[in-house]
Amino acid sequence: MHARKCSQSRPVLPDADTTPPGGRDHGWVFIQLMVRCGTTIRAMSAKPSSVSASEYSEGSIRVLKGLEPVKQRPGMYTRTDNPLHIIQEVLDNAADEALAGFGKKIKVTLHQDGSVSVEDDGRGIPFGLHPEEKAPVIELVFTRLHAGGKFDKGKGGAYSFSGGLHGVGVSVTNALATRLEATSHREGKLARLVFSAGDVVEPLVARPLEAGERKQGTTVRVWPDAKYFESSALPLGELTHLLRSKAVLMPGVSVSLTNEKTRDTQTWQYKGGLRDYLQQTLSADPVIPLFEGEGFADAGHDSFAEGEGAAWCVAFTEDGQPVRESYVNLIPTSAGGTHESGLRDGLFQAVKSFIELHSLLPKGVKLMPEDVFARASYVLSAKVLDPQFQGQIKERLNSRDAVRLVSGFVRPALELWLNQHVEYGKKLAELAIKAAQTRQRAGQKVEKRKGSGVAVLPGKLTDCESRDIAYNEVFLVEGDSAGGSAKMGRDKENQAVLPLRGKVLNTWEVDRDRLFANTEIHDISVALGVDPHGPADEPDLSGLRYGKVCILSDADVDGSHIQVLLLTLFFRHFPKLIETGHIYVARPPLFRVDVPARGKKPAAKMYALDDGELTAILDKCAKEGVPREKCQISRFKGLGEMNAEQLWETTLNPDTRRLLPVQLGGTGFSATEGLITKLMGKGEAASRRELMELHGDAVEVDI
Repeated sequence: MHARKCSQSRPVLPDADTTPPGGRDHGWVFIQLMVRCGTTIRAMSAKPSSVSASEYSEGSIRVLKGLEPVKQRPGMYTRTDNPLHIIQEVLDNAADEALAGFGKKIKVTLHQDGSVSVEDDGRGIPFGLHPEEKAPVIELVFTRLHAGGKFDKGKGGAYSFSGGLHGVGVSVTNALATRLEATSHREGKLARLVFSAGDVVEPLVARPLEAGERKQGTTVRVWPDAKYFESSALPLGELTHLLRSKAVLMPGVSVSLTNEKTRDTQTWQYKGGLRDYLQQTLSADPVIPLFEGEGFADAGHDSFAEGEGAAWCVAFTEDGQPVRESYVNLIPTSAGGTHESGLRDGLFQAVKSFIELHSLLPKGVKLMPEDVFARASYVLSAKVLDPQFQGQIKERLNSRDAVRLVSGFVRPALELWLNQHVEYGKKLAELAIKAAQTRQRAGQKVEKRKGSGVAVLPGKLTDCESRDIAYNEVFLVEGDSAGGSAKMGRDKENQAVLPLRGKVLNTWEVDRDRLFANTEIHDISVALGVDPHGPADEPDLSGLRYGKVCILSDADVDGSHIQVLLLTLFFRHFPKLIETGHIYVARPPLFRVDVPARGKKPAAKMYALDDGELTAILDKCAKEGVPREKCQISRFKGLGEMNAEQLWETTLNPDTRRLLPVQLGGTGFSATEGLITKLMGKGEAASRRELMELHGDAVEVDI
């Protein structure tokens, strides 16, 4: 996970009105669930139930069937600010047909009655009876969650690469529409059926094609239900950008948008692909010609499946807002992800290698990835066989292998290009070195403002070399054993380690002038360079020594307890660090999977954050011909079991780690303070018990 993009799920300090408790004394179980799950914890009902515990019986359990889960909680499946995403689900299916080589045209029409239709010339959705479900396939696609052709990834499957992998896409569209009409042209027939609120209202009717009708393709017309969205209007700017990008990523495919109200039609078809698109989008002239390339694995590749890889176009500018767009299997990933981390790593390693080869780096200058990447604009299109996205709307790619996949193709291509065009290489090197010098000068200025009166740093703090506050990180690590692994595995340039012995004091009711009686809290404050303060204070943060303060503890009960105690400390006595976005929680994996060698692919070690990721890894191995019983699964009991290399790869490396920022809940400081008093206060046992009795059975955890 790229540490500088923090759009992922955030651990949130609890809200008084909406967040129920669910834990033991001091409320630590409740908050540790928030932290470990990434993480949304919420009550089934916004208001406390009036039903007493004695009335809880078999009849209290409700099972949601069909598309009811989508209607009950649409926000779990799609964006609810406007209907664009449910239209995008239909569009993605049409694009997947073109990506698979079966379509050349996609037409989108905005009708005067508020409906939207998407038409393609692909193979058409099958409408025969499903061999097991005994219902028309086209009906199953629109009415069953987790039904679709994207799951068949084996040899001869319907799709090798696609963006729709959850299998809930168009069924969500159907559930949140007042009406949906689906028409399929296939095998000499035209089949049509109509839905309303997800239910079939006009059963499937198939007839022979008439003269002049197209032979194959699918048309879906949707009337979004306004009650599920904050605004029923489609954002035309976003829709236009989305359609244009589809045309860019599929050279030769025509994409059009027709608006019946304005009688305008726009059509996009790019032959120049990514280069033409980026040139038209840039707001400033690049300092060197655009760097364009692509790389895809062949059948004999050691690590990746045939066809996996990426195409990219990169421009470097001295000013102007960078243009950064990335896609995975044609799905726009607006929040980035591991494929962007791979591009970043490949660009940095190639430029660094060129600078070292030609001895261009001035003495005393240390080059960092951001020095190269800060002025880069790019369009990146990755193809990943089994991508793991964050959330149903797929805004961020989480597949860890994508870092190596993209970097492995970008780095050698750029190294070769730079050494073939040495003059351009030196210009790019000059741009990166200038950025590094500016960054280092800024770091030195911050250091001078600290003055000479700073306290002596604690002896057990292993500090970093850099003085760039924004780039530096400190890890508060549970135990000396894990601290030793972290010290050996860290990046010495910008990562510091402060081991903590035992559990930190519960500071919720500790006076500020008594805090430093505790050695651990004293060392944390001195290491950070910030004095304790209250929410109404304006503390001096100019002495802050690290841009990221990362809590790193075991993925077990005791580790979660330590996370809670540290979060309590920061909320009560260092609230400005939370408010300004400096506090983070690192999430180490629970499992390691040792996969044996298969064919030309060597043995590999994979890591899983939780049971869901473990299942995904085992499923992928099974598809590659490795039975589950041959995969050796190890469960980490604690950070101390990891060696330095494993800890770096899973928890410290900015490109592959899971690092979650902490921020306050939406009800504000005072309401949150009231609830945490109940959870962490020493005299609040009765209040905690009352909260658990009211809400304990209603807690639901979304991972």
